[in-house]
Amino acid sequence: MRFGLIASRLHRRDANGGLAHWIEASDAGIRSLQLELHAVGGTYDALMRQGLLAGYERLVRYPDGRDGGVMRLVSHIAGGLATASELDGVIYLIDPVDPSSLYPEALALKRQCVVHGKPFVSTVAGAIEWMAVERAHAGLAASEAERRLFEIDQQTVALIAHDALKDRMVEFAAEHFDLLSRFRARVGTGTTGGRLNDMAWSRGWPKDQPWVQRYLSGPLGGDAQIAELVLERRCQKAIFFEDPHVARQHEADIQLLERAVCSATRDTTCFNSPAMAERWASAFA
Repeated sequence: MRFGLIASRLHRRDANGGLAHWIEASDAGIRSLQLELHAVGGTYDALMRQGLLAGYERLVRYPDGRDGGVMRLVSHIAGGLATASELDGVIYLIDPVDPSSLYPEALALKRQCVVHGKPFVSTVAGAIEWMAVERAHAGLAASEAERRLFEIDQQTVALIAHDALKDRMVEFAAEHFDLLSRFRARVGTGTTGGRLNDMAWSRGWPKDQPWVQRYLSGPLGGDAQIAELVLERRCQKAIFFEDPHVARQHEADIQLLERAVCSATRDTTCFNSPAMAERWASAFA
């Protein structure tokens, strides 16, 4: 596997940053998977400066962001100019108050990952958990730090989908109903939450108990309500089926939720496409 790697300045500045935290938790997983990391300049330099992944030879340095490093990652997620340059996903540890995460190339990087069904991992907890997902698919045991993120009976999951993907969310939830029912709680926004409750009741969930706690619809503030849950560390996972093909009137609300997830970077993970969610769910098998 070949992943792009970017860490915002806050995450890469010293040994207490998110980049070091991820590497320390996932060093064994990275090595056992022989994950090839294509790191943008400043992130690569931070790995070298802090002695992270010492002796690991599957590191590739891209130019700095100002010299087109992130733009190259976007192209390589889409397939690049040659088969040998294609990437399988991206880990982008985002500082929500760093304006570089809102640059066009950063937004395009996420969009191309969603379009092509490839992982876009934006939090430290998500990066640790994704190594566990890939190790599970490779038949390898997870580390202690990774296993803690799979203790879903102690977690709350948000289930959110844009209009074009609401049917897909209901299908996903029905297919993995037993797994999702193991969470301590499930939350969702307006229409999606209502449809998920109807699905659960049709499968025998007690009629007097909502399977999903519903908040307002996204345009009316539901995304903001769930963002507050995330910020209070009361929601540990977001399964968020985004439609990358249409303009959205409440784009600011969507970005607010995504930035809240990045603020809770060591506590919350986010899967923003059906492909990511399916691969995560199948890891439990």
